Amino acid sequence: MQDDTDFTGKNVLVIGGSSGIGNGIAHGFRERGANVHVWGTRSNPADYDPAEGSNLAGLGYTCVDVGDPGIIESAPYPFDRLDILVLCQGTVVYKRGEFEQTGWDRVMAVNLDSLMHCARKFKPQLLQTRGSVIVVSSVSGLKANIGNPAYAASKAGAISLTKTLGQAWAPEGIRVNGLAPGLVDTKLTKVTTQNPDRLAGALAHIPQRRMGTPSDMAGAAIFLASSLASYVTGHTLIVDGGLSL
Repeated sequence: MQDDTDFTGKNVLVIGGSSGIGNGIAHGFRERGANVHVWGTRSNPADYDPAEGSNLAGLGYTCVDVGDPGIIESAPYPFDRLDILVLCQGTVVYKRGEFEQTGWDRVMAVNLDSLMHCARKFKPQLLQTRGSVIVVSSVSGLKANIGNPAYAASKAGAISLTKTLGQAWAPEGIRVNGLAPGLVDTKLTKVTTQNPDRLAGALAHIPQRRMGTPSDMAGAAIFLASSLASYVTGHTLIVDGGLSL
């Protein structure tokens, strides 16, 4: 019987795959036979702490600051051919730093601008394989986010970009879809997950009464990249335990 989620021999690049959700997605594809490479921001894999949700075993790695378009352009291609591109890069500035120009510009550069720069860089390879792009946004792109205007705006932009690229590239054979996580325990959400009162308040608004995990997000990404989703284009799948309901 054919396994539609067997990615043996496929090449996958997960940008932002060094920790958290991206790392979970990277290992989800690796466990299903794919050759997986990740981009992160630290000089080498040894700089990552497993306690922060990083596991780079079995993954290729390149240090690339996607907040700089020039660095994206000059970064080496990890594979001669690419089947799946996962855009999971993201950052946030707390303590109302996103209301200032420096914080706003940095978050928008990483969370939104770099999505287009990376997609454009790898489009020629994806054309050759009739590949798939997965944009990881957030349910924050569907509503207001107290204290983080750039994060919310960038994620809303990511959802819109997924629709637009999905429409533009489908005739060329590239499927573009996305997933919008809810609350997932990663280093970016420690401000909530490590505060018992905040965490209890957050869980009270999630019908499933639990946080999501990187492996939950991996399941959605695997579906979207697989032949099971062959007729899904420009769609962002909400994976939030019911939080946005």
